[in-house]
Amino acid sequence: MKKVFFIALVALCTVATAQSSLPKMATDIAPLLIGEKIPNTTLKSVENAAVKISDLLEKKKTILVFYRGGWCPYCNMHLQALAEAEKQILDLGYQIIAISPDAPENLKITEEKDKVKYTLLSDSEGEFTKAIGIAYEAPENYKSVINVHSKGVNKSFLPVPSVFVVNPNGEIAFEYIAPDFKHRISTELLVSVLKNLK
Repeated sequence: MKKVFFIALVALCTVATAQSSLPKMATDIAPLLIGEKIPNTTLKSVENAAVKISDLLEKKKTILVFYRGGWCPYCNMHLQALAEAEKQILDLGYQIIAISPDAPENLKITEEKDKVKYTLLSDSEGEFTKAIGIAYEAPENYKSVINVHSKGVNKSFLPVPSVFVVNPNGEIAFEYIAPDFKHRISTELLVSVLKNLK
């Protein structure tokens, strides 16, 4: 009987470990698909206040942007481009929310540096990023950077840079996921997509 119990315990531990482990590479992720609902979770604002994602999404159609952090030059270029296209995006009835593992105080630096007026949120623990299915194991050479920028909270994951267009019911209407972090959706293409979504 003890042997059977031990085998069952080992099997349960193996399953738990498999579920909690992150994909090793950006190309191994399994993101939510178009038509699926964005999970609800609580993130931190620039002011370090708790923000429920569902409260933001139900207000209007949303562009959800996941970026690696304010330390990433490609992310900063993308955030700046979105800031420049923000009026067009707002005129189409959308809001922009950008999420990274950076700590709230580092979001503030990014907000000022990239002249961002839209909402930046912190997911340093990675709960939301993992639930979306776009988190992967950070390469060793990034671990000290993400540790510093998350104020010691994130030691292990990076988000694959992604853009999700979400309706007020929290359903994904469009997504663009870029395992090669140097490539992002252009604002021209994004605006064109928004114009064509029902």
